Amino acid sequence: MGKTATLSLTVAEWREFASFSAEERDYIHRALDIGLARRNVLEHWVRKPGDISLVRDHREAYRPIAQLKRSIPSEYSFEGIEAFMGTLLRMTAFDLSQGALKGFSAYRFLYERLLGAAVRPWLASAFCGAAALPQIRPDHRKGLLQSLSQAAATAPAWSEDEPSFYPDYFDDEQVA
Repeated sequence: MGKTATLSLTVAEWREFASFSAEERDYIHRALDIGLARRNVLEHWVRKPGDISLVRDHREAYRPIAQLKRSIPSEYSFEGIEAFMGTLLRMTAFDLSQGALKGFSAYRFLYERLLGAAVRPWLASAFCGAAALPQIRPDHRKGLLQSLSQAAATAPAWSEDEPSFYPDYFDDEQVA
């Protein structure tokens, strides 16, 4: 891919990220910090009582990320699908149950960065399965399920291009 195509992809990813609510963007930042071990998460994300247990629960939910990356099955085979989908569904259910991700786009954006481009064909299934679980509040469940477009649910193929934009969180002090 040429520089122009890469730049176009990056700009599209910036725009998509900017279209998410502030709550979604904040959650994606924290999730990427935890999932990709980008910084001292406790120091950066613990702001009030109760945050320590939330961060620890999030870390535990993301513990299988490395295993998931290695075990993404072929989209044309059923080999290994049980373990992979079970683990992906559980991780997705954790994220959706937090209430910050309001739709499929924000979820897909996050998981493409956590697990890479190869996971794209599996995301609609995991999202639908997790969103329909009783652990998700009914009002939130409805919005999540309605957010999955027909195009995303029935896509004949997914891009194999890896994400090029990984949002990072900056404090006001870091920017000044």
